[in-house]
Amino acid sequence: MSDSRAAIFGRISKALGHDTSVDAPVVVQRLHERPRGPQPRWTGTPTERFLAKLAKVSATHAEVASPTGIVQAVQDYLAAQNLPPHLVAAPHPLLNELAWPEGWQVARRRAQGDDRVGLAVAFCAIAETGSLMLLAGPDSPTTLNFLPDDFLCLLPESRIVPRMEDAWDLLRAGRGALPRSTNIVTGPSRTADVEQTIQLGAHGPRRLHVLLLKD
Repeated sequence: MSDSRAAIFGRISKALGHDTSVDAPVVVQRLHERPRGPQPRWTGTPTERFLAKLAKVSATHAEVASPTGIVQAVQDYLAAQNLPPHLVAAPHPLLNELAWPEGWQVARRRAQGDDRVGLAVAFCAIAETGSLMLLAGPDSPTTLNFLPDDFLCLLPESRIVPRMEDAWDLLRAGRGALPRSTNIVTGPSRTADVEQTIQLGAHGPRRLHVLLLKD
């Protein structure tokens, strides 16, 4: 434990009247146990649960049979929304080798304020809530998740885990150290601040479309 963290916990323990040191074995053990709370149960597979929850939060999805079908899935979405073939894509290994049609404008960078469509890759998805977990990093700029009106997210089906705790376990096992930021996205941005009426796109994308890459 770092000196600064130990000092913070020490002040908290003193204020609460606790005599146990923050480095005591019982405290360290508790911090590393990561106990789970009650686990809700449901019928069906994690994929079925995820897609059902995804639909309830006003998001959409399309199944992609293989990586070669990603471009067609993006093309189908843009055509359905009557959008031009312009997008900004994350510089992710699953996206870098895609062959986009001639005449398309595909930038591989962070999103900017005037970008309409963003394409990124989720670290994993949580079936329990229909949420996507996205990690900040060179191959996953956080701005792609929030600035474009239309957020397209590629999700390998094997990365759907049952519950929130499973997502954190997967992150610890796969990355070790936590990234600079971890964002859990559940559906398009929304608010009911105006006359208790749901408005989409208040603080982020108006539409969320998941490209479910089958394994």
